[in-house]
Amino acid sequence: MTWSIKNKIAPIVQAIPPSGIRRYFDLIATTKGIISLGVGEPDFVTPWHIRDEAIYSLERGYTVYTSNAGMPELREEISKYLKRTIGISYEAEGEVLVTVGASEAVDLAIRSLITPGDEALVPEPCYVSYQPCVSLSGGIPVPVETRVENEFKLRAEDLAKKITPKSKVLILSYPNNPTGGIMTYEDYLPIAQLVEEHDLVVISDEIYSELTYVGEHVSFASLPGMKERTIVINGFSKAFAMTGLRIGYAAGPFDVIAAMTKIHQYTMLCAPITAQIGAIEALRHGEEAKANMVSQYDKRRRLIVDGLNTLGLTCFEPRGAFYAFPSVESTGLSAEEFTERLILEAKVAVVPGTAFGSSGAGHIRCSYAASLENITEALERIESFLKKIK
Repeated sequence: MTWSIKNKIAPIVQAIPPSGIRRYFDLIATTKGIISLGVGEPDFVTPWHIRDEAIYSLERGYTVYTSNAGMPELREEISKYLKRTIGISYEAEGEVLVTVGASEAVDLAIRSLITPGDEALVPEPCYVSYQPCVSLSGGIPVPVETRVENEFKLRAEDLAKKITPKSKVLILSYPNNPTGGIMTYEDYLPIAQLVEEHDLVVISDEIYSELTYVGEHVSFASLPGMKERTIVINGFSKAFAMTGLRIGYAAGPFDVIAAMTKIHQYTMLCAPITAQIGAIEALRHGEEAKANMVSQYDKRRRLIVDGLNTLGLTCFEPRGAFYAFPSVESTGLSAEEFTERLILEAKVAVVPGTAFGSSGAGHIRCSYAASLENITEALERIESFLKKIK
């Protein structure tokens, strides 16, 4: 028998499928003339004052390691920011950890809490990393379906049906990627009751919190008794257009932040100092630029939702993030078939809803982090494609 290193790869890694998004990104890369509504990345350049501060830091020779937990100045600014935006006080020393993007914070939180056999409740559709991270920790991801008729909100009755004696963690992500759904304070109240009743810990990924267009963002940690049970995760990629700088953070109870920091110090060591300095500038002086970007996203949101509905692709109105999640069931094509043909025949890139869990079947995700011109052109191409397949 021929020796192969493949046989040495950990079975748990072999069992995890590649990201459902990656195949379509590879297809995009090999197709010319694409208008992409697929990537969840702002089309805005990081505001100049943030880039300028980062560049100046390099000129001054700030290229060293920082504290594992992050620069004290940044943790202090994050603490102030959370107090004024979600109304919760966290100690900069001990209750805030700076990470390499919000995705690392999610992974650290899961690894700090999940042991083999533990179940993590994951509302679907959801960000592609949650379930694999649970599996890599030896845990069991338990999907909880959310539905368009409920505005993709997590309903307490659906959650209750999936809770077992092995349930340990609930992962929340609102505003939601890919649906754009949000949760209100009243929506969260029965969820909080179940969390307390079943002694769950909550990982609340609030990376899209600043991109809320209807009402105000509510952090799950702000509910009575939930701060001590919740790890709040956020970052700078979406609201401040700092995706490539890879800077995020977690805030939560001292003991769990200490556990996350322990893993972080042995794996990442610290977030890049240049990105941390840029993040300090973003929090101190980035409100105006952020507000301008959010205003532009809101215009694009209305354009794409109205356009999709006019074309007969029924689309729930997203209240947050920068994604529309229309149904393609009326075309008679599966989400995967629709996506692939749309790329190849109309040169418009979207992502099938099933990339975000089986609950996304029959839907596609369209990012409106694209210019008004590109969205308009994409809608025209989709219209021509729909006429062609009828």
